[in-house]
Amino acid sequence: MQPYQGCGYWLMLGRSPTNAMETRYRTLVAAVERAIKDADPIGLLEGGAPADEYGPKIGTIVPRVVNAQSIEEVTTVLYEEFVRWFGDDTAGPSHPYEAPARKIWEAVLEFRKGG
Repeated sequence: MQPYQGCGYWLMLGRSPTNAMETRYRTLVAAVERAIKDADPIGLLEGGAPADEYGPKIGTIVPRVVNAQSIEEVTTVLYEEFVRWFGDDTAGPSHPYEAPARKIWEAVLEFRKGG
């Protein structure tokens, strides 16, 4: 299976993404956001941060996890992005990222099934 490369990939092939592809991608983005919000791995929401606090981070996470080959890779991506956005001290250890990674991995597999 060809890895998903974003809309630029489709245009390079002389095709445009279909509405179905766009819908599936939006569903994946929503699933990633929900998994991260539910886990709140660094406690921002619990500490009173706005509900959309993780929103901008989702935009850097989804393009990376869409091509992940394992749940471990998804965990690594989440951890790396949180370190990049918040720093080592705030990101903490990698184990709080395992639960959202499982949910995200399921969403990625579902995304890939769509065609």
